[in-house]
Amino acid sequence: MALALAMVVNTSDMTIAAIVLPGIATDFGVTPATSAWVLLAYVLPMAAIAIPAGRWVDRSDLRTVFVVSMVGVAAASVVAAMAPTFWVLLAARFVQGFVAALTMAVYMPIVVSSVREDQRGRAIGYIVSIMTIGGMLGAPLGGLIAGSFGWPGVFLLKLPVVIAAIVVGVISIPSNRKRLSVPDRALVRDTLVLGGAVTGLLLGMDNLTSAPVLAAGLMAVAVLLAIVWVRLATSKPIISVIATRVLGLNLLGLLLASLLIGLITFLLPYFVTDEMTAGPEVLGIVLLAYSAAVAPVSPIAGWLADRYGAHLIAVIGGVITAAGLATMLTLSGDATLVDLLWRMVLLGIGGAVFNGPINTALIKAVPPDMIGVAGGLFATVRTMASTLGPAGVALVWTFAGGGSGGFSAGVAMLLGCYAIGLVLMVFGRPVRTVVAKAA
Repeated sequence: MALALAMVVNTSDMTIAAIVLPGIATDFGVTPATSAWVLLAYVLPMAAIAIPAGRWVDRSDLRTVFVVSMVGVAAASVVAAMAPTFWVLLAARFVQGFVAALTMAVYMPIVVSSVREDQRGRAIGYIVSIMTIGGMLGAPLGGLIAGSFGWPGVFLLKLPVVIAAIVVGVISIPSNRKRLSVPDRALVRDTLVLGGAVTGLLLGMDNLTSAPVLAAGLMAVAVLLAIVWVRLATSKPIISVIATRVLGLNLLGLLLASLLIGLITFLLPYFVTDEMTAGPEVLGIVLLAYSAAVAPVSPIAGWLADRYGAHLIAVIGGVITAAGLATMLTLSGDATLVDLLWRMVLLGIGGAVFNGPINTALIKAVPPDMIGVAGGLFATVRTMASTLGPAGVALVWTFAGGGSGGFSAGVAMLLGCYAIGLVLMVFGRPVRTVVAKAA
């Protein structure tokens, strides 16, 4: 329950903040483009430090890390709500993203230490379900709070959930008897190098269409820093784990599959607005249909993963998702709300059957002493996809001339990436070990 509440906080920190960007821009007198840094200031540190944070978590007491991350969220949220200037607000958002990376890194180690191996699929399924319900409620609640109390109230909305997570975490999360490790010089260096590489890549993709020369420069810096990180001695254990067939292929497959976020954050809003000539309330109903399918199916998917094998169930979920994505190719400008709803429900079912089980499967592919690093890897992959997916489909949509043609081209790109990712996961299936019976 503590993890579920914490993950609700992490996911809502992005979606709720997006609702109040216009109000923030007006109050601080900044442009809409500048106000978008309220989102970037959260995403960048979360992606940049997730892997080094995972290394730190593996050396530290899990319960203490969890409490520290939640206290950090609470403190940063209060500062954000009371920010006298736009730059103070950005600094608070940066801290929120930083501590969110700690939460993401400690997530899997807590699951491993608290739940029996044959029940981890169900545990993760319940966490995904509560996260989804929290996300469903967060956006409308945020809108109501913003309308009544202004944008600062949105940053205070989650404080009761944070307090509940801290209380439940102190009671239920077991201590592994380690101290809170002090980051050494090597960890700080790795954070700066790897964090710089991830930040350069994400900023480069974000500026790909608006400032291509700047984007090329940022991505070149990212490549150079990545080469430096690969040559560091401290990166060798992480690289050796990523290089294994099971984890490596599944991580790459997960990255390609997670690009699907581009459908929700870019293609659907433009399709609903420009082609269906409908308002934001229709888009809200469409997205609600997706979440409404994910929430009840996730625990069932977790049970199936525990019973029949997490990797197998994840692949089945991937096939369902790919089928749902393929149906999007048949949409036209005269599509009705019903046409979108059943497609989104199918995508939601596929996503529920895929997401929890793939996390469960990947946990088994990681050495026990590197579960924190694994959590950081998964968080980095998904966060990168949340930037790469929208940027990629925006580029394809633009080259295709927008409209229905641009929508179909973007969906085709996502479907191609998803199909390749699914193939990689099939080849990355774990090999069953057969124990011979004694004669």
